[in-house]
Order: sequence, then C-alpha cells, then structure tokens
Amino acid sequence: MSGSVPSAPPVSRLRELTAAGWRRVRTDAFGAEPTGARLDRIRRSPQFVDGAFRNPVPTRRLVYERSPLEVTRAQLTGPRGRRVPARPIPVHRLRSAELAAPPDSGLRVSWLGHATVLAELDGRRVLFDPVWSPRCSPFAGIGPKRLHPMPIRLADLGPVDVVVISHDHYDHLDMTSIRALIGSGAQFCVPLGVGAHLEHWGVPAGRITELDWWESTELAGLTLTATPARHYCSRGPRTSTHFLWASWAVAGSGHRIFHSGDTGYFPGFERVGAELGPFDLTMVQVGAYSPFWPEVHMTPEEGVRAHLDLHGELLLPIHWASYNLAPHPWEEPVERTLAAARERGARVVVPRVGAPFEPAAAPAPDFWWRDVAALPLDPSRPAPVDPVVAVDREDGVPA
Repeated sequence: MSGSVPSAPPVSRLRELTAAGWRRVRTDAFGAEPTGARLDRIRRSPQFVDGAFRNPVPTRRLVYERSPLEVTRAQLTGPRGRRVPARPIPVHRLRSAELAAPPDSGLRVSWLGHATVLAELDGRRVLFDPVWSPRCSPFAGIGPKRLHPMPIRLADLGPVDVVVISHDHYDHLDMTSIRALIGSGAQFCVPLGVGAHLEHWGVPAGRITELDWWESTELAGLTLTATPARHYCSRGPRTSTHFLWASWAVAGSGHRIFHSGDTGYFPGFERVGAELGPFDLTMVQVGAYSPFWPEVHMTPEEGVRAHLDLHGELLLPIHWASYNLAPHPWEEPVERTLAAARERGARVVVPRVGAPFEPAAAPAPDFWWRDVAALPLDPSRPAPVDPVVAVDREDGVPA
C-alpha cells in the first residue's frame, strides 16, 4: 500500500542472507572446519574449555581503551609514512647451490622473510610457516602485500623433510604454498585442528601430524614438540574456536631450535627453556606489535626476554620487514631488538633476507635496513651496535 513502511525481515532471514553472502565470497583459502575424529580429539584437549581453545593466561585479542574506530585509523595511517621502506629492501638471491653441501656445523638457517624459515638441522630440512604468495590474504588482489620478493622460488628450494605450521593466519599458513609442497613428499606438523585446512587443500591425511601443547612426535629423525603460545586462530570474519596455535621446539641429534610463531609474552617460556632447551637458535616474533593488541604479539623487548627465558644461544628476530601489518615504523622492531639485546647481554643475528648462515659462526651485521629506512635515523637513537654481542653468563645460563 502506498506510503506504508516495509517491515524488517525476521532475524532468521537475516542470518540466512548473511550466510548466503558469506558462501558467495568464500574461497578454498578459508580452509575447512574440523569434523569427526579430529573434532572429537579437539574437544578432549585440556586447552579446549567451554567450546573454544583458551590461552595459557587470560588474553584479549584487542584492547579498546578508546574506540574501534581509532584502531582502524591507526592501522590505515601510521607514524609519518614510515610503515614502509623508502627504497627496495635488499634481498640475498638464495641459490640451490648454496644449500647443496651440508652445513659444517650441522645447523644452517635461511630466513626467507617474515616467519618463513628454512632450517637445515642434523641432516634434515625443516620449513617453518611457508608463505610464498605475494599477499597474505584469501583473495589475490587485496590484503597486505609483500614488501620484498621471496629470495628463492619454492620450486628451487630443494627437498623438504618436515613443514611446520604455527597457526592458521594468512601470513603463516598459505594455501598456495602448501599445495606446492605436497609434491615434495614432506611431512606436515601442525597444531590441533589445522590439519583440516591441509586435508581440504589436498595434503594426504597420512602425512599430517597434529599436536596439542606439550605433545611430541618423531618425524624424519627429528623430535618436534608443540609448545604453548599466547595468540589465536582465524581465517574468516570470526575467530575460530576449533584451531589451536603453537610455538615449536625441534631437536635433532646434535642441535635444538625454537620457532615462536605469533605470541604475546607470558611466563611459560621459562618452562619451555627448562624442559626442552637450551636452544642453539631461537626464531622469535618481534614485529607487528601495537598498544591496541599488546597481549597477542610481543614487543621487541619482550622477544628478547622470551629468548633469554628459553635459554637461547642466538636470537634471530622474525616477523618484521615483510608486510605492513602494524602502526610502527617498519625498521623499528630490529632497532629495538638490538637495543634490548645490548642491555640484556643477548646474542642476535640479523641477516639479509635469504642469506643462509650457521649459528655456530653467526655473520657480522651490515645494518642493511638503515640504508632503506623511510626517514633518516633519529639522532637521539643510540649509536650502531654489533647485533652479535657476547652473552654474560653465570653457570652457563644466559643473563
């Protein structure tokens, strides 16, 4: 009737419309939800409480001290345009020949950008959080874009024994890369629930091992242990309740390494160091931090503290310089890491992206990031320091 106001659709209809819209934009990259025996195991986990995985300590994803709008504004702007480098980031073009001969010390590591690391450990090769796609996003044309090219084609990387995934965020779990690695014959080691994504993308179930925190497995002659982390999982508009996140300890016949994945700081690192350390190398997240999410990502100072808690010999800062993910200057994480390491007496190595190194003979720094910083360094900053500095020790334990 003319002049009448149409009534609002019932709540059930709105839900149907929302679900239909979600199905239309959904892609394979979103993965799959756990079902059957996998879901039953998730529900039996000590970490699964009241229908969701919980963190080792109370944790908030976001801290709205002001307003959600301010969080969005901070993400879209940032400090004086310094969130991306002014010039191209120098990348070491890693060649297969450099990886052909085994490392003299038995341990060689290549940081390939962000959280992607290739570790050659006592005759085996472990690939952490492989992401080769140009964007960390479920869609090809939108989402955070890589600030530098990958230093080597995935097809040229050579054999991989084990692929380790820390959690299911797009900057750590990339569908295209996982599918490309199926042909490598590698085993895949992931936290509880994440195997559902991999199976959905074609990884054979028999090559997937899912672990709860503090569970271990033997793969390719290595011992892998999922250790607690303070984070969350999500590949859609809502935080998923059925996927666990983890850090990882990997031990070979003569070396031990640790990969943090994404995590906020918490006292549990001390237990990991006491029970699974000491570590020849820790790969620790030091970037993408913000006062808006202080409990799910570490600051550089917290990363150094975690490294020392873990009884690490050498710290490789990861999760910086590859994507514009947080409202801090792009090079700030490494500068703050070096300052904290100098204060605490920790040893840090900062290679160029793609440059392989052996922790037993860590390379001297060239401060490559300072040549491409968006603005001149603040003159009030401390003078350059050598990232590889001596560790003050008492009774063999890092200070």
